[in-house]
Order: sequence, then structure tokens, then C-alpha cells
Amino acid sequence: MSERKHVILGVHITDRVKRAERVQHLFTQHGCQIKTRLGLHDADESYCSPNGLILIEVVGAPKEIAALEKGLKAVAGVDVKKMVFGH
Repeated sequence: MSERKHVILGVHITDRVKRAERVQHLFTQHGCQIKTRLGLHDADESYCSPNGLILIEVVGAPKEIAALEKGLKAVAGVDVKKMVFGH
């Protein structure tokens, strides 16, 4: 039996308003590979950060995950970090 892995991509977006459409398009294109999505950004009653962080848990073939990661990294102002947990 092969080892199961949790693959998490941390996607840091600067200038969310400008870049969100392209990032969302990639998420939609690869929607079947996204199991969990969590968006984080600084906000309160008087402030909303222009930057954001999205954590996505991805599943599927390694080449599909790599294609999503490559597409995200190609967007200016987007930084992607990958975490892999085996169990």
C-alpha cells in the first residue's frame, strides 16, 4: 500500500483586488484537485489588507498538482509555498 500524503499549497497574494481574478480562474480550472480552501487576510472594522493568504489542500495526480502550482507561480505578485505531509 502506498503512503498517503497531504499536499498543501500556501498562496500569498499581493494586491488582491488586481490579482484575484487570475488566481480564481486557476482555482476554477483545477477545481477537481482542490479538496480544501481557506482564505486569510487582515481585516477589522476600519482596515482591509490588500494582501491575502490562501491555503489549499490539493489531491490528484502529481502532474495536475504541478500544473496548478506552476500556473499560480506565473501570476505576478503571487508567491507559492508547498508543504507535503506523509502518514
